Amino acid sequence: MAEQNENPSPNGGPQQPAPKRANPLLPGGWIALVVLGIIAFAFLAFRNHHKEIDYSRFKELMDAGQLKSVTLLGTDRAEGEVRDPNHELAKKPESIKGRFAVNLPHSNDQRALTADIEKADQKYREDHKKANAEGAEPDRVAINRRDDPAPWLGGVILNLIIVFALIALVFFFILPKMRDPMGGGFMNNYTRSPAKRYEKGKGRITFDDVAGMESAKRELAEMVEYLKDAAKFTRVGATVPKGVLLVGPPGTGKTLLAKAVAGEANVPFFAISGSEFIQMFVGVGASRVRDMFRTAKEHSPCVIFIDEIDAVGRMRGAGYGGGSDEREQTLNQILSEMDGFQPTETVIVMAATNRPDVLDAALLRPGRFDRHITVDRPTWKGRLEILKVHTRNKPLADAVDLERVARGMVGMSGAELKNLANEAALLAVRAGRNKIEQVDFDRAADRVRLGSQREEPFSLDEKRRTAYHEAGHALCAFLVPSAAHALDRVSIIPRGRTGGVTMFHQDEDRVDHSQSELTAMLVMTMGGRAADKLVMGEPLSGAVGDLKQATRIARVMVTQFGMSDRVGPVYHQQGEEHVFLGKEIVESRAYSEGTARLIDEEIQRILIDAEGRAQELVKNHRDKLDVIADALLLHEEIDRAEVEKLMAGVPLAELRPEVPKPVAVIPAAAPEPVAEPGVPPKPGLAFGGA
Repeated sequence: MAEQNENPSPNGGPQQPAPKRANPLLPGGWIALVVLGIIAFAFLAFRNHHKEIDYSRFKELMDAGQLKSVTLLGTDRAEGEVRDPNHELAKKPESIKGRFAVNLPHSNDQRALTADIEKADQKYREDHKKANAEGAEPDRVAINRRDDPAPWLGGVILNLIIVFALIALVFFFILPKMRDPMGGGFMNNYTRSPAKRYEKGKGRITFDDVAGMESAKRELAEMVEYLKDAAKFTRVGATVPKGVLLVGPPGTGKTLLAKAVAGEANVPFFAISGSEFIQMFVGVGASRVRDMFRTAKEHSPCVIFIDEIDAVGRMRGAGYGGGSDEREQTLNQILSEMDGFQPTETVIVMAATNRPDVLDAALLRPGRFDRHITVDRPTWKGRLEILKVHTRNKPLADAVDLERVARGMVGMSGAELKNLANEAALLAVRAGRNKIEQVDFDRAADRVRLGSQREEPFSLDEKRRTAYHEAGHALCAFLVPSAAHALDRVSIIPRGRTGGVTMFHQDEDRVDHSQSELTAMLVMTMGGRAADKLVMGEPLSGAVGDLKQATRIARVMVTQFGMSDRVGPVYHQQGEEHVFLGKEIVESRAYSEGTARLIDEEIQRILIDAEGRAQELVKNHRDKLDVIADALLLHEEIDRAEVEKLMAGVPLAELRPEVPKPVAVIPAAAPEPVAEPGVPPKPGLAFGGA
């Protein structure tokens, strides 16, 4: 079973609310910018912007009438500003707007100094008026007095207040958060667990929303009872497994099943991917694990789900290139947290993976993930229930047979079935229909399994080669019946990367195959190559896929199934462990060079015998081969029933009785079209043409 539709839809179906996330906090970078901004503002606002000059220079400015304003600070200091913006003091980088400061002699009399400044200013304005008769008279110098004996004291006090405020901010707000990273502080963005939390009772998914996994639901029913009433188990001293490992191919519904456990028990659900623990900083993954388990214990009973746990739970210290310190620290923290559950903490840890063989042994031992549940691809009954779930909000025609679709989609997971239903709906929309027909499911199945149909037509010669190749497969499949594979249909319509295909029904209830059945499969596989050599006079490169499949079947017959008298009943496996998955550095081989040569000879013998048998069949039934190829060239696709008719001697013209086509009635008075010079005449209206 695949991931069911978890988004809210107006036509029904389970609805899943958006995961609850923590409120965003002020990042540490912005805090640093704010602090630096305050310091810069205080520096620019309260620094001394006056240029220090000596008293003689001040007298020169006074005599030249260049004083715009003067402030007398007590009896021994003065500050001022020059009148001319182009003055030498105004160009100094240390001053702003020509400001200056000067220390006055103690013997100076302020009244006398004021009179001297006003007298020099009056003379400057009179001279300026004589030189510029029509210009505006300059303003008088502004003279102020401030009797504060310590004018710098206020600025010093203000600066001290700012410094102490910054120190208090660091000690009382920033440092405590850095000491406790899990308290929502400075490093919170890295150390807090990113697990998504789904609240209980809000659009929950239950076992009724999960189809095609009856055996897995029976295994997990005990977990649901434990989450609902843990005391019932503790009264008799029973201990329910803390960890459940869901193992299965991609798209079979492992995540959905974990959500259904939490929804059935009506408890909170925490979901996280294994890759979300790993960061570039060492120790962050372990901190996230601690935060996740601490939060889960606070909301007990609950379910923690770790998807793709093999990203963090691989074997430690093994494999090509060694291990990762950060990943191993994170795994160690997960192991210690799962050991730390108390009997009163009702927390179930569920994980999913499609590679259980690479997980660390400490993760799989009793007390941790000690219950393994296989979530395999569904049977036809499970596929039927899944299709009903994915089509309940889609309008279906009355003639649609979902059971036929489910029986034909052998090996499909729930995600693939969901994609199949969606493709059928898209095809119905393209055809302008308001309901999904059976033909839409058939075309969608071909699109999903084989690829989309190519629009570029083949040449007649290429089409003829493909027809004879597929006819060879179909002829051998009919003459050498196999209990495991029954002929379904033959097609030369190019789809995806294939120019043609011969499809078979698979009996999924079979768990083993006999030697005669596997040999029949090899003969069917070699039928296309045999037809190529018979008709074209030489083998063609299009049979490369057939050779690959036949070689794989022959190899497992010899090395694993013990179906070779010369090799004997021995199991030989080469390269069982991948070098990057943590066990073997190089691919090992547990047999000698002589045995390897013997295996190769037996594989070659089996394939040559199968090809010889196929060549004999197509040669003895050349007339039937030609008839099937002609039918493919005419109709492009035929099914098993039509192949049986052709093998029984039914003429090609009677294979598909054609419905009489209406003939257009052309009015007698209609004038014939007159062709313009250089323009061909337009064709008339006619039905039933070639």
